[in-house]
Amino acid sequence: MDFTTITIEILKALSLLAGSYGLAIVLLTIIVRLAMWPLSVSQQRSMRKMQLLSPKLKEIQNRYKSDPQVMQKRMMEFYKENKFNPFGGCFPLIIQMPIFILLYTALISPQFIEIAGKSSFLFINRLDATMMSHAGKIGDKTFGVEKNDSFSTEKKIVVYTDKGAIKNVEIKNPQKAIEKQGEMVPGKPVDLKIKLDEINLPFSQLAKIQKAEIPVINNNTKEIERISFKKSDSLLITNIQTQAVKKVYHFDVLALVALFGLSMFFSQKYMSNMNTAAVDPAQKAMQDQMGKMMPIMITATFIFVPIPAGVLLYMVVSNIIQVAQTIIINKQLEAEDAAGKVNIVDNKAIDNAKNITPAKEK
Repeated sequence: MDFTTITIEILKALSLLAGSYGLAIVLLTIIVRLAMWPLSVSQQRSMRKMQLLSPKLKEIQNRYKSDPQVMQKRMMEFYKENKFNPFGGCFPLIIQMPIFILLYTALISPQFIEIAGKSSFLFINRLDATMMSHAGKIGDKTFGVEKNDSFSTEKKIVVYTDKGAIKNVEIKNPQKAIEKQGEMVPGKPVDLKIKLDEINLPFSQLAKIQKAEIPVINNNTKEIERISFKKSDSLLITNIQTQAVKKVYHFDVLALVALFGLSMFFSQKYMSNMNTAAVDPAQKAMQDQMGKMMPIMITATFIFVPIPAGVLLYMVVSNIIQVAQTIIINKQLEAEDAAGKVNIVDNKAIDNAKNITPAKEK
């Protein structure tokens, strides 16, 4: 079982618990954010400590600005003395990337489209929809196509012999198993064929195949139809109906993109506003600029890159939860500061450097 299938199975189980696939995605988001709570605390503690250490770091940089090697050495000593990892705040972002990729892959997969692609949630019409689509209607045995579209199959198919059906038969190379016979003209039928050698069965069973029920996928539009193939010599063949595709704009997905941009903006704003008094003014200005530009840049990217509505739902809910987490954790860290749990160890190099020039240090 691959990771995409595992992700879909998790969503399926959560949908049974929550009542819908939309709520399943929300529940998955909550579970992920709760599982990452310790890392979020570590990230904010790291950011907060960086702000508290900033004046001392600035002092080291000013003292050794003419000697970058010594400056780097003193900064590393300072980090070590204060038990601070400057890259500690990156771990939550790194861990979230595989989750995003898995969810994205699952929601655009034929398996999800077939079982839950039509699922709606609140104002979202389809969880698998991107901002612009041009697929035909799933389940009508007719593919919406363009001239150069190609087809693939799912990994598992059903074959029929004189003794009945054999389920979960594997296709050896799902991406390349189907071949078009002749030129495809949108609106006209097209012939498809699969060599029997592509079916992972013993020769004795291949000879007894009469027909097969195969999920066929348009690789361009991700439309999926269950098509019946019949055996002809060493091939499985079929004739499918096609129609010219029509571009459809989904404004509910555009609204999700806008919500993502707003939620990311407020999330960045709360993160950057923590203990700003201790931050160097130039550093603060850079943080503010990044906090404004990043949401705009990523949101603009999502307008052009096709992201399924379900993935955008996950990201919006994740950003909202992150804002709440930031507020709660920040109050926890303020309580730690008041209790005197955060102490800054003066770097010995700074104290000693008052009587040592960078040139002598070399």
